[in-house]
Amino acid sequence: MSNRSRHNPAHMMMNVLKREGKAHSSQIEWKEPDSTLHLVRICDAVDMLKSLPPSSIQLIIIDPPYNLEIETWDKFDDYIGWAKQWLNEIPRVLADKGNAVIFGGVQFQSDYGGDLLDIMHYIRHSSLLILINDIVWHYSTGMSAHRFFASRHEQIVWYAKTNKYFFDLDAVREKFDQKTLNEYRKDKRLNPKSLEKGKNPTNVWHIERLSGNSKERVGHPTQKPTEVIRRIVRSMSYPGSVVLDFFAGSGVTTRVCIEEKRHSIISDIDPTLNQYLEKHLHQIKDKKHQFQILKEECISKYLEKLP
Repeated sequence: MSNRSRHNPAHMMMNVLKREGKAHSSQIEWKEPDSTLHLVRICDAVDMLKSLPPSSIQLIIIDPPYNLEIETWDKFDDYIGWAKQWLNEIPRVLADKGNAVIFGGVQFQSDYGGDLLDIMHYIRHSSLLILINDIVWHYSTGMSAHRFFASRHEQIVWYAKTNKYFFDLDAVREKFDQKTLNEYRKDKRLNPKSLEKGKNPTNVWHIERLSGNSKERVGHPTQKPTEVIRRIVRSMSYPGSVVLDFFAGSGVTTRVCIEEKRHSIISDIDPTLNQYLEKHLHQIKDKKHQFQILKEECISKYLEKLP
């Protein structure tokens, strides 16, 4: 069977650009910053978004409450009525080449809403955001079930503001083991340079959830693994760009942004965010990273300080 990807116009155009040594219009020239700046605020998500100027954010990471009633911040009588308040602000604050990812799952259904289907339906019919990928985050542990197949994944939906969204595949390629690499090198049809870079990780990510005794744990009940956030940050933003997380939870986004030399803005209504973040900062192994944490400073002053 022939390779059907060769008949994909977008795929073919990317191959043409590579052969001619030209860059796609979505590419951005960036310079690695000497240090990064990170704003932490305790406030409502909508208030945070409304304080941001237009086109100021490269990447938004959104891990909203799932309406599971696990905490006081996780209970809504009208979930989508609440969610659309922050969903409506996203296209305004995103840069033209910006991206937004939303965590969720269709298994979190209830009579009053709260799963990813509700959010995706609203975006499809009431937003200008463009759906790029549905990513499956797969893990091997979870609750058992008797009346349905036990869930072992969450979904991450990736949206962009325009078709010129930034994406750096090379930053997240998975290296081939030496045996596989040697076998592929025998196939003269394959590009040696591409083989050295590694393979596309696909939209199914096999990354384990944090166990109860994981060294990454800082105490937040729904903390996401750094490697999930890192893959998003590396592929959808670039060094020196600004990443926003307005449901910051444990503060893991700022930790990853420090390690990957991105600036960040995080907020949460739970003041314990500051304690969680301190624990994350202590876990950073490479102490050569220069960064500054600003707390409760206004957005305009923060943006003025960015290099």
